[in-house]
Amino acid sequence: MFGKSIKIYLSDGSPSGLRHVEIANWSGQAVACPRSRFSELKNWIESQRPGVYFLIEKQTTDEINSVYIGESENVFKRLSEHDRKKDFWNEVIIFTSKDENLTKSHIKYLESRLSFLTIEADRYKLENSNSPSESSLPRSDKDAMEEFIHNTKMILGTLGHKMLVPLKSVKENKDSETLIGRELYFVVNGLSSLGMQTDEGFLINKDSEISATTTASIPGKINILRDKLIEDGVLINKGKHFILSKDIIVSSSSYAAAFVAGTMRSGPQSWKDSSGKNLKELEESLVKN
Repeated sequence: MFGKSIKIYLSDGSPSGLRHVEIANWSGQAVACPRSRFSELKNWIESQRPGVYFLIEKQTTDEINSVYIGESENVFKRLSEHDRKKDFWNEVIIFTSKDENLTKSHIKYLESRLSFLTIEADRYKLENSNSPSESSLPRSDKDAMEEFIHNTKMILGTLGHKMLVPLKSVKENKDSETLIGRELYFVVNGLSSLGMQTDEGFLINKDSEISATTTASIPGKINILRDKLIEDGVLINKGKHFILSKDIIVSSSSYAAAFVAGTMRSGPQSWKDSSGKNLKELEESLVKN
């Protein structure tokens, strides 16, 4: 894997305003725009070309985000006529080409593959009502579009959206010089859970045991998350406790410990490695070294 240079142009100097994004030596480009500034996109020729777009609902809590993925031969026109009316989103990210070589078949292929990858990653709720069909492309064109998807994934991640990255790949991203990817255990009240630190937050593994009860000390956002996961069938009721049916990520080890125990806990003191050292001790040993 090689390093990449990504250039982000802030049109008005604001990191949350309109942004134009490029990767060195790539003909693709992206424009990210908050919904509040949608009207300004009409002045951006980059948005009026064939391409794909993501209508994104970015939640301010650990709740599941939503996304709608579409394509058009003139993205801005499509958004103005139809998808502008969708209520849920607060940001749009558009991907087009600088050399105008994207055809209708190319963007239909991209829409289908990006939708599939979003479903497979299971990070965001896909708001599309139908699964777009994948257009047939020559082998060379298909490889070029797969490179486009790779760079799309990289740019979306840089902009804070990892809907195309499955948690499985996050778990496999181990770093021997940090605590990233190292398995940590939390045993409380007869319940056992497995987790790890990642670059995105603290991951709690599938099949971890979760307390069925909570106390008043638990953070409100964790209660909201638990209720949502119960409603979605991710937390499976086993009587005296729940079982987590898929991996999830929360913002910190302490939130992860509170989620598991049902009461406020110190994450650095709760999560331990196989030798019995807690997270705080492990972090201190790395600093000393």
